[in-house]
Amino acid sequence: MAKTSSQNDPDVSKKRTFNREKLGAFCSPKTTIFHFWVKDAQAVSISLTSREEGPAERTLDLYPLADNYWYLQLDEDLHGTYYWLEINREGRIYKAVDPWAKAVSTNSQRAIVVDTSRTDPEGWQEDSRPDCDRAVDAVIYEVHVRDFSSHPQSGMENRRQYLAFTEGGTTNSTGLSTGLDHLEELGITHVQLMPIYDFATVDDTDPEDYNWGYDPYCYNSPEGSYASNPEDLSRITELKQLIMALHDRGIGVIMDVVFNHTYHTRHSPMNLIAPGYFYRWETEYEVANGSGVGNEVATEREKVRDFILQSVTYWAEEYHIDGFRFDLMGLIDRETMFEVRDRLDEIDESMLVYGEPWYALSPNIPEKRLMVKGAQRGRRIGVFNDEFREAIKGDNDGPVPGFITGREGLEHEIKKGAVGHIPYRESLMGLADEPGESINYVSCHDNLTLWDKLKKTCPERREEVLVQLHRFAHAIIFTSQGVAFMHGGAEFLRTKYGDHNSYKSGDRVNALKWNRKTRYQETFEYIRGLIELRREHPALRLPDSQAIRENLEFLDTPEKTAAFKLGPHAGGDSWAEILIIYNGNWDWTKIGLGERKKRHVVVDESQAGLETIRSFQDVEVELSPHSAMVMHCETVR
Repeated sequence: MAKTSSQNDPDVSKKRTFNREKLGAFCSPKTTIFHFWVKDAQAVSISLTSREEGPAERTLDLYPLADNYWYLQLDEDLHGTYYWLEINREGRIYKAVDPWAKAVSTNSQRAIVVDTSRTDPEGWQEDSRPDCDRAVDAVIYEVHVRDFSSHPQSGMENRRQYLAFTEGGTTNSTGLSTGLDHLEELGITHVQLMPIYDFATVDDTDPEDYNWGYDPYCYNSPEGSYASNPEDLSRITELKQLIMALHDRGIGVIMDVVFNHTYHTRHSPMNLIAPGYFYRWETEYEVANGSGVGNEVATEREKVRDFILQSVTYWAEEYHIDGFRFDLMGLIDRETMFEVRDRLDEIDESMLVYGEPWYALSPNIPEKRLMVKGAQRGRRIGVFNDEFREAIKGDNDGPVPGFITGREGLEHEIKKGAVGHIPYRESLMGLADEPGESINYVSCHDNLTLWDKLKKTCPERREEVLVQLHRFAHAIIFTSQGVAFMHGGAEFLRTKYGDHNSYKSGDRVNALKWNRKTRYQETFEYIRGLIELRREHPALRLPDSQAIRENLEFLDTPEKTAAFKLGPHAGGDSWAEILIIYNGNWDWTKIGLGERKKRHVVVDESQAGLETIRSFQDVEVELSPHSAMVMHCETVR
């Protein structure tokens, strides 16, 4: 596939104005409109049929407008009609699925005209986003739609489907809550759903086919394999039901979006409407591959940027999405991401925007133009903090230890993470300007689960030691400034049996194994207690860097430890002073506390929450190996 001469045009992004006239198919009870941008075509027609399979029942020519736009208005209600584009370039006809399609047929063979108001479930018009005043107030829980309910112990009827998230009262075999009730019990504020847009790598008709979904095909249609029927519009209604059910429990929904690459290149819907335009190129015949999976999207181009902005706006408005997680955000240009933030602010400033500030391979665009670490400073865009992650646990998939497993020399990195990676002082400077920019996490869908990583780093340790290490890692995450993020299932020590890249490994490996909640109920309660503590005490999620510098003070402590106090009444907290200590040693370790005053311990190696575990009055305290402690005082002095 050679790119045409138009692909060599200079970058036009600085001269562009956003085209607010949306593209795709639109219908009402009286009218249907088709409006597309199709590059370098001699003619464009639309083929229509009432059937999911078989030939077109009629084909209509679109009218050419200026600047490669094509348009057709019909005085008909075509809601539910299947359609595809036929593009004539120099006498050759290319059939294409509409890249802007809001719904597609089974396995994305055809687009479907849809009046989305007719897909709304009962009560949708009253649905609203839960309150989230600041990014640092969020506790994000990442999960795959299918993984959530695929295990036989899930207790859910609509296994592997959107509708599983709407089921209340589900339990595992021992009667412990699962599913929606479990999420509410755990106390998280947001669910980050792994890809829910239409992707190319699962057969909608095969219930055993599995993929994470980082293989985008039609960006504006929900994925069909999670619907009760992939043939019709139920995927739209059922995804809205999922979102409404979570909103009813006070839980926001974050959408994982993949604008850095497409699954297909030559035959992607975008490339069929504009050959070569949507991608960056190494040479005239070689597409760039910064994603590591075959191509990289040229987000800096005018129409590509418009496509992304229209897409996120559509999902936010139509589906009441509460935020967006950008896969390989480091491949997306800065101006596009800044505009994403601005456009979403016009809808609701509480929406979260964050992503991975890196790329897989070298991109074909200067890094200074990309949304890599540092570019987010002051922009209300978050970045996954891999520096803090690796300081806590070590490398992702190997045996290299981290702070929690006794590695030396990481105290400084732990302190950087504890303050949200802000410019705390000259000798403690992180990657962020504000705490809301740092997404603090220790594991996610990529790489080994934390449990599997600990088993690889410490193969000789007893299970009870690994459990303690796992709790310790999460205690650091939930008591640090910034945005707290956790991998779904980590609350009961999620395992994928050592599979570090389970993107197509199926349910046996990927399912949330709900029986583990019973086996590791104490760890579930521990992490639930940490979340409750964080949500109830604003000192643990101070709003900005100035508040952190004014209210957080480090103590002098031995090696492989860190300790800091928050107060007085930091962030308006009801507790006068909070003291947090991390002990990364394999031995019991004494920490000096300064003056003698009465302190109340609420987190130790085995218990976490709001209730006092014990009280004491001393100038020092001894911590068990590899543990955190949180205590508070009724007075500062």
